[in-house]
Amino acid sequence: MASLNFFAVPQKSIRKVQSYMNKDVLIIGGGIAGLTAALYAQRAGLSSVVFEKNVCGGQIVQSAEVENYPGLPSVDGPTLATAVWEQACGHGAEVIFDEAAAISLDGQDKSITTFSGDTYHGKAIIWAGGVKRRLLGCEGENRFTGKGVSYCATCDGAFFKGKTVAVVGGGNTALEDALVLAKLCEKVYLIHRRDTFRGEAVLAEAVKKQSNIELVLNAQVKKISGEGKVSSIDVSFTDGGSRSIEVSGVFVAIGLIPDTKLLEGIIELDDAGYIPAGEEGVTSIPGFFVAGDCRTKKLRQLITAASDGANAAQSALEYLRSI
Repeated sequence: MASLNFFAVPQKSIRKVQSYMNKDVLIIGGGIAGLTAALYAQRAGLSSVVFEKNVCGGQIVQSAEVENYPGLPSVDGPTLATAVWEQACGHGAEVIFDEAAAISLDGQDKSITTFSGDTYHGKAIIWAGGVKRRLLGCEGENRFTGKGVSYCATCDGAFFKGKTVAVVGGGNTALEDALVLAKLCEKVYLIHRRDTFRGEAVLAEAVKKQSNIELVLNAQVKKISGEGKVSSIDVSFTDGGSRSIEVSGVFVAIGLIPDTKLLEGIIELDDAGYIPAGEEGVTSIPGFFVAGDCRTKKLRQLITAASDGANAAQSALEYLRSI
C-alpha cells in the first residue's frame, strides 16, 4: 500500500485562496465524487473549488487493494485517489483543506463559510460529503481495517473466496452481505446482537436456508485478533457466555452515517439523513446538487461516486446556463 505522503500534489491545488472568492461551483468533499465533479466542471469551462476537511480521495485511501474499478484490474486506494486528484487539479480545479461551518443557499449567490472564518461565494454548490461507517468500536477493529476487517462485501468479498468470514449486523445490508459471501466463502458466520433481524423477512428467510451460513444471535463482537491479519474474533452473548470463532475476515454492516448534519433544517433530508435526489443530483433547492454516497441510492461504490460527480457537474452547468 502506498505511503500516506501520496498526497503531495501540485502546489496550485493547495495554495491559499483569498476570502470571498467567487467561483462558478463550490464543491463540498474531496472524495471520488467531489473530485470527479471538479474535473467535469473544469472541462466544461466552469471554475470550481473543492473543500476537503481531511485528505482527498475519501474512504478509498484506506483500501489496500481495489479490483472492481473498470480499467484498473488491481490498484491500491491511495494510488487511485492520487490519480483522480491530480487529474482534477491538472484541469484547473483548486482544493482548500478546510471544513464548511455554515452554508447559504438563498438566491443565485450561494456561499460557504469555513471553520477558518473565510467565506467563499459561488453560483452553484455540489455537496459530496460522503458517509462515515458505523464502527463496532471493539478491540482490534482499527488495527485490522484493510487487513481482514472490511465495511463492503461487494468491494472485498472476492478476496476471501473459499475462506471463513463473519458478517456483523442485522439489517438488510448485513443479510445481503451474508448471502453474497455465502456464494464465495466456505462458511459465513452472521453475528447479530438481537435474536430477530431488522432486515426484510424475505432476506432473513433466505439467510436461514443457506447451509453455509451460521447464525450467532444475541451476540456482540468484543475483540478481533490475528498476527498481521485477522484470524479470529471473540464474541460475548447476552446470557453472559462467550465464544472464540476462527475467521479470515470480518465484514461490518451496522450502518452508515451520511455527512449532512450541516444541512439539517436547510434542505430536505430523508429519515436517515440522506439527500433525496435522482442520478442527475438535482435537489429541492435550485443550484444545489448532490453527488456520492450521501445521495439516496442503492449502490454506493467508487464507480457510482464517479458517475454522480459527472452528473452533478453537468446539472450544475445546465443550471448556470439557465440563470
